[in-house]
Amino acid sequence: MRFLFSIILFLTVLMGDSDAELTIKKHVDSRSKIALADGSASIDGDIAKKVFFLFQNDLKLSGNFSADGKHYVMSYNSDILPADIKLNEYTLKYQLQNSSGANLTVALVQNNNGVKLFQKNYSISAFNKYPFLVHKAVSDINHILGYNSINWMNRLILFTRYSAPKQSEIILSDYTFTYKQPVIRGGLNLFPKWADATQSSFYYTSIDRSRPTLYKYNLNSGTKSAITSSEGMLVCSDVSRDGSKLLLTMAPYGQPDIYEFNLATKTNVRLTDFGGIDVGGQYLSGEKQIVFVSNRLGYPNIFKKYLTDPSVSQIVFRGKNNNGCDAFGNKIVYSSRESSERFNSNTFNIYLISGAGTMPLTSSGDNQFPRFSNDGNMILYVKQQGGKSLAGYINLNTNQSELFGIGSKVQSIDW
Repeated sequence: MRFLFSIILFLTVLMGDSDAELTIKKHVDSRSKIALADGSASIDGDIAKKVFFLFQNDLKLSGNFSADGKHYVMSYNSDILPADIKLNEYTLKYQLQNSSGANLTVALVQNNNGVKLFQKNYSISAFNKYPFLVHKAVSDINHILGYNSINWMNRLILFTRYSAPKQSEIILSDYTFTYKQPVIRGGLNLFPKWADATQSSFYYTSIDRSRPTLYKYNLNSGTKSAITSSEGMLVCSDVSRDGSKLLLTMAPYGQPDIYEFNLATKTNVRLTDFGGIDVGGQYLSGEKQIVFVSNRLGYPNIFKKYLTDPSVSQIVFRGKNNNGCDAFGNKIVYSSRESSERFNSNTFNIYLISGAGTMPLTSSGDNQFPRFSNDGNMILYVKQQGGKSLAGYINLNTNQSELFGIGSKVQSIDW
């Protein structure tokens, strides 16, 4: 009931009050064996280790590479490779430097003949943004070798964490959370949602005023503009592909329903009309339908409906608490409670609905907030563990998975 819990918290404030092990790996022989040769002699040792692990994780989650796990340290300019490196098909040589920002030079060497298949220099103005250079280099190498795109790893993550009572921060990060930068501070600002495919702006809800207000924040200019406000609650859960319409959860009449908001006309169309809770609408099937969470069965479950038809269809027939969902094309991912402990934490697992049926993506723990990547090939979710949050990723094409520490508890997340 995580989404519903967030809503209850939202309304209360207004009133003043290892799934990394669940991995069915591709046959190792079908992945390219690769070694990592670190030539970053001038970089601090802790950062050098972080860079190595960034490369390792990027290569693993691509599903196309099998890194040998050894941190080879050698001169970037040397063409002499140790014998054990040559047991791999490729060597990825890299050199990170701190000079007016971060500068990363990479070269991909084919070990059987010493030919450089790829060489490129990457730079960014702030040194602490070096993770993005690593992600871009790996995605470029993946591309030149002819594998399917992994450009999802170049995207920004947007999440909210609580910083104090009635205080929160909206933070930008890379997908591994190695880079984290607060962009909205002060007050209670919740439910960030990317406004466009370029990730140049996002929507979020501020409840510092008497009425919840939806703002749009522009990352390039650092300015915000008010979009709309509503009594009760207000959350932007999805944005149309052309950016012209928003799916909003609002409660102007007491109980939350889902509305489609037209940005040009500033008008709403009410999509659900139920005397209970309808929340978290996501566009489905080319934006002809929506999928959402409702308690119309007496417990949270997943439903869908056409935008122009009042009839509603139940789409999940297992569990008694299916509390958060996302959609891509005709695929749906959702979180389901698997236990009913009164005094201990419960198990929530992530499930995928597709043309192949329904399949579990996690097997244990408290897993929430499932999100598709922009290409629909990756799933991001948040695992709550020991009062902290971990980000989990699952590659739907190759079943590779990994967990990354976020730190303090996450209120909501988008990418």
